[in-house]
Amino acid sequence: MPARALDSLKSHLDHEKHLDDFHALKELPESFEWTPLDQDRYPSIDQAPRVESVPLIDLDGPNVENLVGNACKKWGVFQVINHGIATRKLDDIESACRRLFSLPQSQKVRAARSLDGVTGYGPARISSFFQKQLWSEGFTILGSPLEHARLLWPDDYTEFCEITEQYQEEMKRLAGKLMWLMLGSLGITKEDFEWADPARDFQDACAALQLNSYPKCPDPDRAMGLAAHTDSTVLTILYQNTTKGLQVLREGFGWVTVQPVPGALIVNVGDLFHILSNGSYPSVVHRAKVNRARHRFSVAYLYGPPTDALVSPHRKMVDHNRPPMYRAVSWKEYLGIKAIHFDKALSTIKICTPNVAVNANDYSENERVES
Repeated sequence: MPARALDSLKSHLDHEKHLDDFHALKELPESFEWTPLDQDRYPSIDQAPRVESVPLIDLDGPNVENLVGNACKKWGVFQVINHGIATRKLDDIESACRRLFSLPQSQKVRAARSLDGVTGYGPARISSFFQKQLWSEGFTILGSPLEHARLLWPDDYTEFCEITEQYQEEMKRLAGKLMWLMLGSLGITKEDFEWADPARDFQDACAALQLNSYPKCPDPDRAMGLAAHTDSTVLTILYQNTTKGLQVLREGFGWVTVQPVPGALIVNVGDLFHILSNGSYPSVVHRAKVNRARHRFSVAYLYGPPTDALVSPHRKMVDHNRPPMYRAVSWKEYLGIKAIHFDKALSTIKICTPNVAVNANDYSENERVES
C-alpha cells in the first residue's frame, strides 16, 4: 500500500479512547449502557409480517446487473453468493480473527494504534462521536500487518500476515467486479469511467482491512457493538460469521437484521458511490448489535478510489432535470470532513437538493453526541 494511501485514511481512524478487557466484565458498566431511544425511533421490523430481507444475489445467475442495481437503489446493501472467494479463504480469515482477539488483553495492547497512527488494535473508529462506549474491538490493516503482527507473535507471525494479505488480494479482485456491476446498473460503461487503468481495472484503488470483534455481552439489550453510521467508502465488502448482529436501516420501516448466509458476503454502498450516482444509490445506514451467548466476528474490506482521484456525480447521472447534488471531493478530503462532521458529512459538500429526497443521513440523532 503506497504511503499516500495511509495519509488518506489517517484522519478517519481516531486514537483509542478505551481498551477494555471485555472478557473480564461480568456486568455491563454504566459507560456502556445505551438508551433505548434509538430503537424507539427506528424499531426492528424483523418480526413484522411480510418484511423483505436484504437481497441475496447469485453472481453466477441471470440478470445480475439489474438485480444489483435494484438492490442498491432500494436498500443500499445486498448479499452475494458464488462470488469466487473460496470457502477456505473465508474460514482462514475468521480463524485469524479468532486467534487475534483471543489473545490476552495485555498482549493485544502491544499492537495498539499510536496516537497519530492508522493501523493496529483499538476501539471502533467512530467511537469518539458518542458519549457511551461500544462493546467491540478492532484491528486495522493497510497492506501488510507485519509491523504489528511481530509485536503480537514475535516468533509466529507469518501465518497471520499471509492470510490477511491473501484475503486482501481476493477482495480487491471481487471489488473490481462489483464496481463494474454497480456502474453498469447505472448505464456507466468502461469507456465512461476515468478511475480504471488502461486494462479497465482498478489496480490503483486504495483499501483497508478492518477485523472486528464483538465479544459476548452480559446485557446485550442495553449495549451497542457498533453505532449507526454510513461507510466513507465507494463500497464495503463484509464477511460475518454465523452469529447475527449486523442491522441495516430500511428507510421508512426500521432496522432489519442481515441474516448470516453460509459463504455469502455483504456489500454496502458507501458515501462515495452515493456521490458518484448523484444520489440515486443511498449509502446504507447500519449498526452492529451484540449477543449474550456468542462471540461475533466480522471482516470489512473498505474500498475506495485512487488517492488523487476526485469523486463527483458522473456525467451520465446529470442532466437539466438532475443537476449535480455534490461538489467534487477526493477520498482524503472526504475522510477529513467525515472525521469532523460524521453523519452530516454529505450535507457539507451538497450543492443542490433534489425535489425528492433520496438519502436520509441525519440518522441516529439520539445516539450521536450533539455538537
